[in-house]
Parts: sequence; structure tokens; C-alpha cells
Amino acid sequence: MAVGFEQEQSVTPDDFIKGVWKQNPVFVQVLGMCPVLAVTNTAINALAMGLATAFVLLMSNIVVSTIRNVVPKQVRIVTFILVIATFVTIVDYAIQAVSLDLHKALGAFISLIVVNCLILGRAEAFASQNSVARSALDALGMGVGFTLALLCLGGVREILGAGSLFNVRLFGESYQEWVVMMLPPGGFFTLAGWLLLINWYQQRKSRLQEAKESTL
Repeated sequence: MAVGFEQEQSVTPDDFIKGVWKQNPVFVQVLGMCPVLAVTNTAINALAMGLATAFVLLMSNIVVSTIRNVVPKQVRIVTFILVIATFVTIVDYAIQAVSLDLHKALGAFISLIVVNCLILGRAEAFASQNSVARSALDALGMGVGFTLALLCLGGVREILGAGSLFNVRLFGESYQEWVVMMLPPGGFFTLAGWLLLINWYQQRKSRLQEAKESTL
């Protein structure tokens, strides 16, 4: 009965928007911190990891939603992991074919997409309980949100740490590079800065909304 009700639910724009902003995987749910902190030292690495994760998330959600009614509950987690691992392998070989340097830069973090709590969590909490259309839209939103978050971190770290963006030099030779931003601690500093900015914005928006309601 529950499955029938879920299938009757219509696709809404909120299925996509929530992943981009309201429930952003990085800035709101704080998921997938391993690649977020490890590979965002440049914008290119961040974009590649974000797109790879989004592709695996999208395809996994579609497949999981398609087979959700035929997979026994006892083996559903194992099945989900097998589905995710299949698409991670495809992404791994695709990145190798496109650029060996990029594949080397991302390293083991490509394979670790298999155990990314964001992907398995959406498969279990959403795709296994909703239609293919809603699951695909949910995956797109979460994938776009994850990629944008990685780009925000990677862009800031590359600009401050190397004085460039997507390997394009932004400043003159006199620019003093912040080497720490290219190191692991730089990921923590940048993430903390973005979280502080977003929380300040949300609190300010909430206060303005309360003030507006109190005057009515």
C-alpha cells in the first residue's frame, strides 16, 4: 500500500531544489566529507569529482528505483552497493581514458565513491521508496548541489593557494600564494568559512522574516 502511494506522488520542482540548496549534501547535511576535503585543492579536481559523484548518484537512483519492488529486503543494501560499484567502475575507466593526470590527482577517492554516504543514503532513503522520475530528479538536485559545493571550495582554495582558477593565472608574479590552502588544512579552513557564511545568511534571513511577520 505504501509503495502504491509513493508511486502516485507527483514530481515537483522541490525534488530538485532541495538538493541544490535546502538540503545541500555538503553545506547543510555535511555528507561526503572525505572527497570534499581531499580533492578540492583545485577547481578542476573539484569539478571532476563532483561530476563523477553526480553521475554515479543519478544512475544508481534510477536503477535502484527500477528494481525496488523485486529486490528482497534481506539483500537490498548489498544490491545497492553492487549497483553503485558498477557505475563507479565505469566512471573510473572513463576518467582514465580522458586524462591520466586527472585520474592520478583524484587517486583512490574515485573508488571511495562506492562508500560515499550521500549515494547509499539517497538509494536507501529515497530511490528505494519512490518512482524513477522522482528518484532521478532527486539525484540530479543532490548531484548538482554536491558539485557546486565542491566548486565553491576548490575555487577559493585554488585562487588563494595558487593565484589561478582552472589553471588560468589571475594575479601577477608579485602575488604571494597561500600554500596552506593547497594542503589538507586548507580544506578545513575553507569549509569552515563557507559554513559560517551560509549560517550567517540563513540566520539573517530568519530574523528578517520574523521581523516582517511581527509588523503585520
